[in-house]
Amino acid sequence: MITATDNKIVLITGANKGIGLAAAREIARAGHTVLLGARDPGRGTEAAADLAAQGLDVRFVRLDVTDPETIKAAADLIDTEYGRLDILVNNAGISRDRPHPPTELPVTALRETYETNVFGVVAVTNAMLPLLRRSPAGHIGNVSSGLGTVDFLSTPDSPLWRYANLLGYNSSKAALNAITLIYANSLRDAGIRVNALSPGFCATDLNGHSGPLTATEGGAHIARQVLSPDERTTGVFLNENGGTYPW
Repeated sequence: MITATDNKIVLITGANKGIGLAAAREIARAGHTVLLGARDPGRGTEAAADLAAQGLDVRFVRLDVTDPETIKAAADLIDTEYGRLDILVNNAGISRDRPHPPTELPVTALRETYETNVFGVVAVTNAMLPLLRRSPAGHIGNVSSGLGTVDFLSTPDSPLWRYANLLGYNSSKAALNAITLIYANSLRDAGIRVNALSPGFCATDLNGHSGPLTATEGGAHIARQVLSPDERTTGVFLNENGGTYPW
């Protein structure tokens, strides 16, 4: 049973649907307070209300990771209402690759992808760091993809090789993996863990619902990874099936 002192304050970006929503549900079911971040007030409010109606401690927080004003407002709200943040899950992500081959991907599409998948993660993380530093065991989880690992991109015989040409998405996740390692090294002495998280290959709006896992399964994997009691593991890419992935 979760006690008041065990309760964690958890912020999840891009959580009004898909993997983010499923993770919010699982984390709240474990007895924690979930701040459901979403850029669309209508969808975010509805998603949070649905979970709250199930008796879960979930609250909508307007947060567009590409909008500095909403990021600051979210940080201010968390500061005022809770005084700290225990777990940040940088889940918001997009893909603008299809139907373009990498040699024809418009730079505007690449830039849009990076605004959410890379720059948005840095902006939200930096805004939430003062709150994470107040946690007795802060944890930042960056939802990534094996498609962005050097191991995958240099393995032509991989069963997923047909996805290796996603220039925007894959390179943005490669950048996110590097960001994860840099923050892990920078925040190690502060006691804040930073890890990349894998939900597995899930069928979501992002990939045209083509993955073998459901968003519910992916969300459960993310919830388990961020709620792990192991306070020593940092700077790794957590595998949805346990253990870690190579970078």
